[in-house]
Amino acid sequence: MNEEEEPGWEVDPDDEWGLAVLATVGRQLRLRREAVGMRAADFAKVIGYSEDMVYKAEGGKRIPRPEYLDKADRVLKAGGLIAAMKEDVEKVRYPKKVRALAGLEAKAVELQLYDPLSVHGLLQTPEYTRALLLMRRPSYSDQEVERFLAARVARKAVFERDPAPEISFVLEETTLRRPLGGRAVLHRQLEHMLEAGELRNVELQVMPMDREEHAGVDGSIEVLKFSDGSAIGRSPAVANGRPVDEPRQLRILELRYGIIRAQALTPRESASFIKQLLGAT
Repeated sequence: MNEEEEPGWEVDPDDEWGLAVLATVGRQLRLRREAVGMRAADFAKVIGYSEDMVYKAEGGKRIPRPEYLDKADRVLKAGGLIAAMKEDVEKVRYPKKVRALAGLEAKAVELQLYDPLSVHGLLQTPEYTRALLLMRRPSYSDQEVERFLAARVARKAVFERDPAPEISFVLEETTLRRPLGGRAVLHRQLEHMLEAGELRNVELQVMPMDREEHAGVDGSIEVLKFSDGSAIGRSPAVANGRPVDEPRQLRILELRYGIIRAQALTPRESASFIKQLLGAT
């Protein structure tokens, strides 16, 4: 796909902050273009995008890509002012809900994570994530797939924080055996989980299929704890999946998560188990 065919992404219509950012960036693009006396058609030709894209970017209707802003900055002689907007525009690329979740993960000092349906998002390889997104029904558009993929990859910055947060994952054996996206994708996914499990701040446990007792039958669990002693949790079995911070509800989630961890294989046993699966893929 060439640059002229890439229109950028649409911002969520309910994302007030995102819409405001795009409106500001678009206004600056238009004012700079008009200040140098360049028509939209001529500007589009010089930077290699369509005239329609220029109007949509200036009208705050599309999220301009970083290279678009870099070229605009040079052509319009903005002295770096337009290019400097890339940081805020980059954040707008991600859906509002994903951005909020990533913000919480970036502040958490401890994360307790259990997903019974698939490999947890923070552990997914880009290939695995793409396979999951392409399987969604109703289908996502190509733009939505790329946008959600970029957001999922960006969340992995949580592993690069200093000091690093303590992260605990419990994974289902079924999700480690199901070859979503193909055997090659699964193979790389298992390799990636072994690498993540070797990090000092990460504990990764597998829940075997042969367990006769399982405290996770009510669905996923996510508990994030912060340095000030507060916490926020989420599970489909509590408050209809809405984030909760009330002590009684958090206690229920932590109790369930603690039992799940006790029922699962230890981190050392889990690493050996994943290595066995890896050898069979």
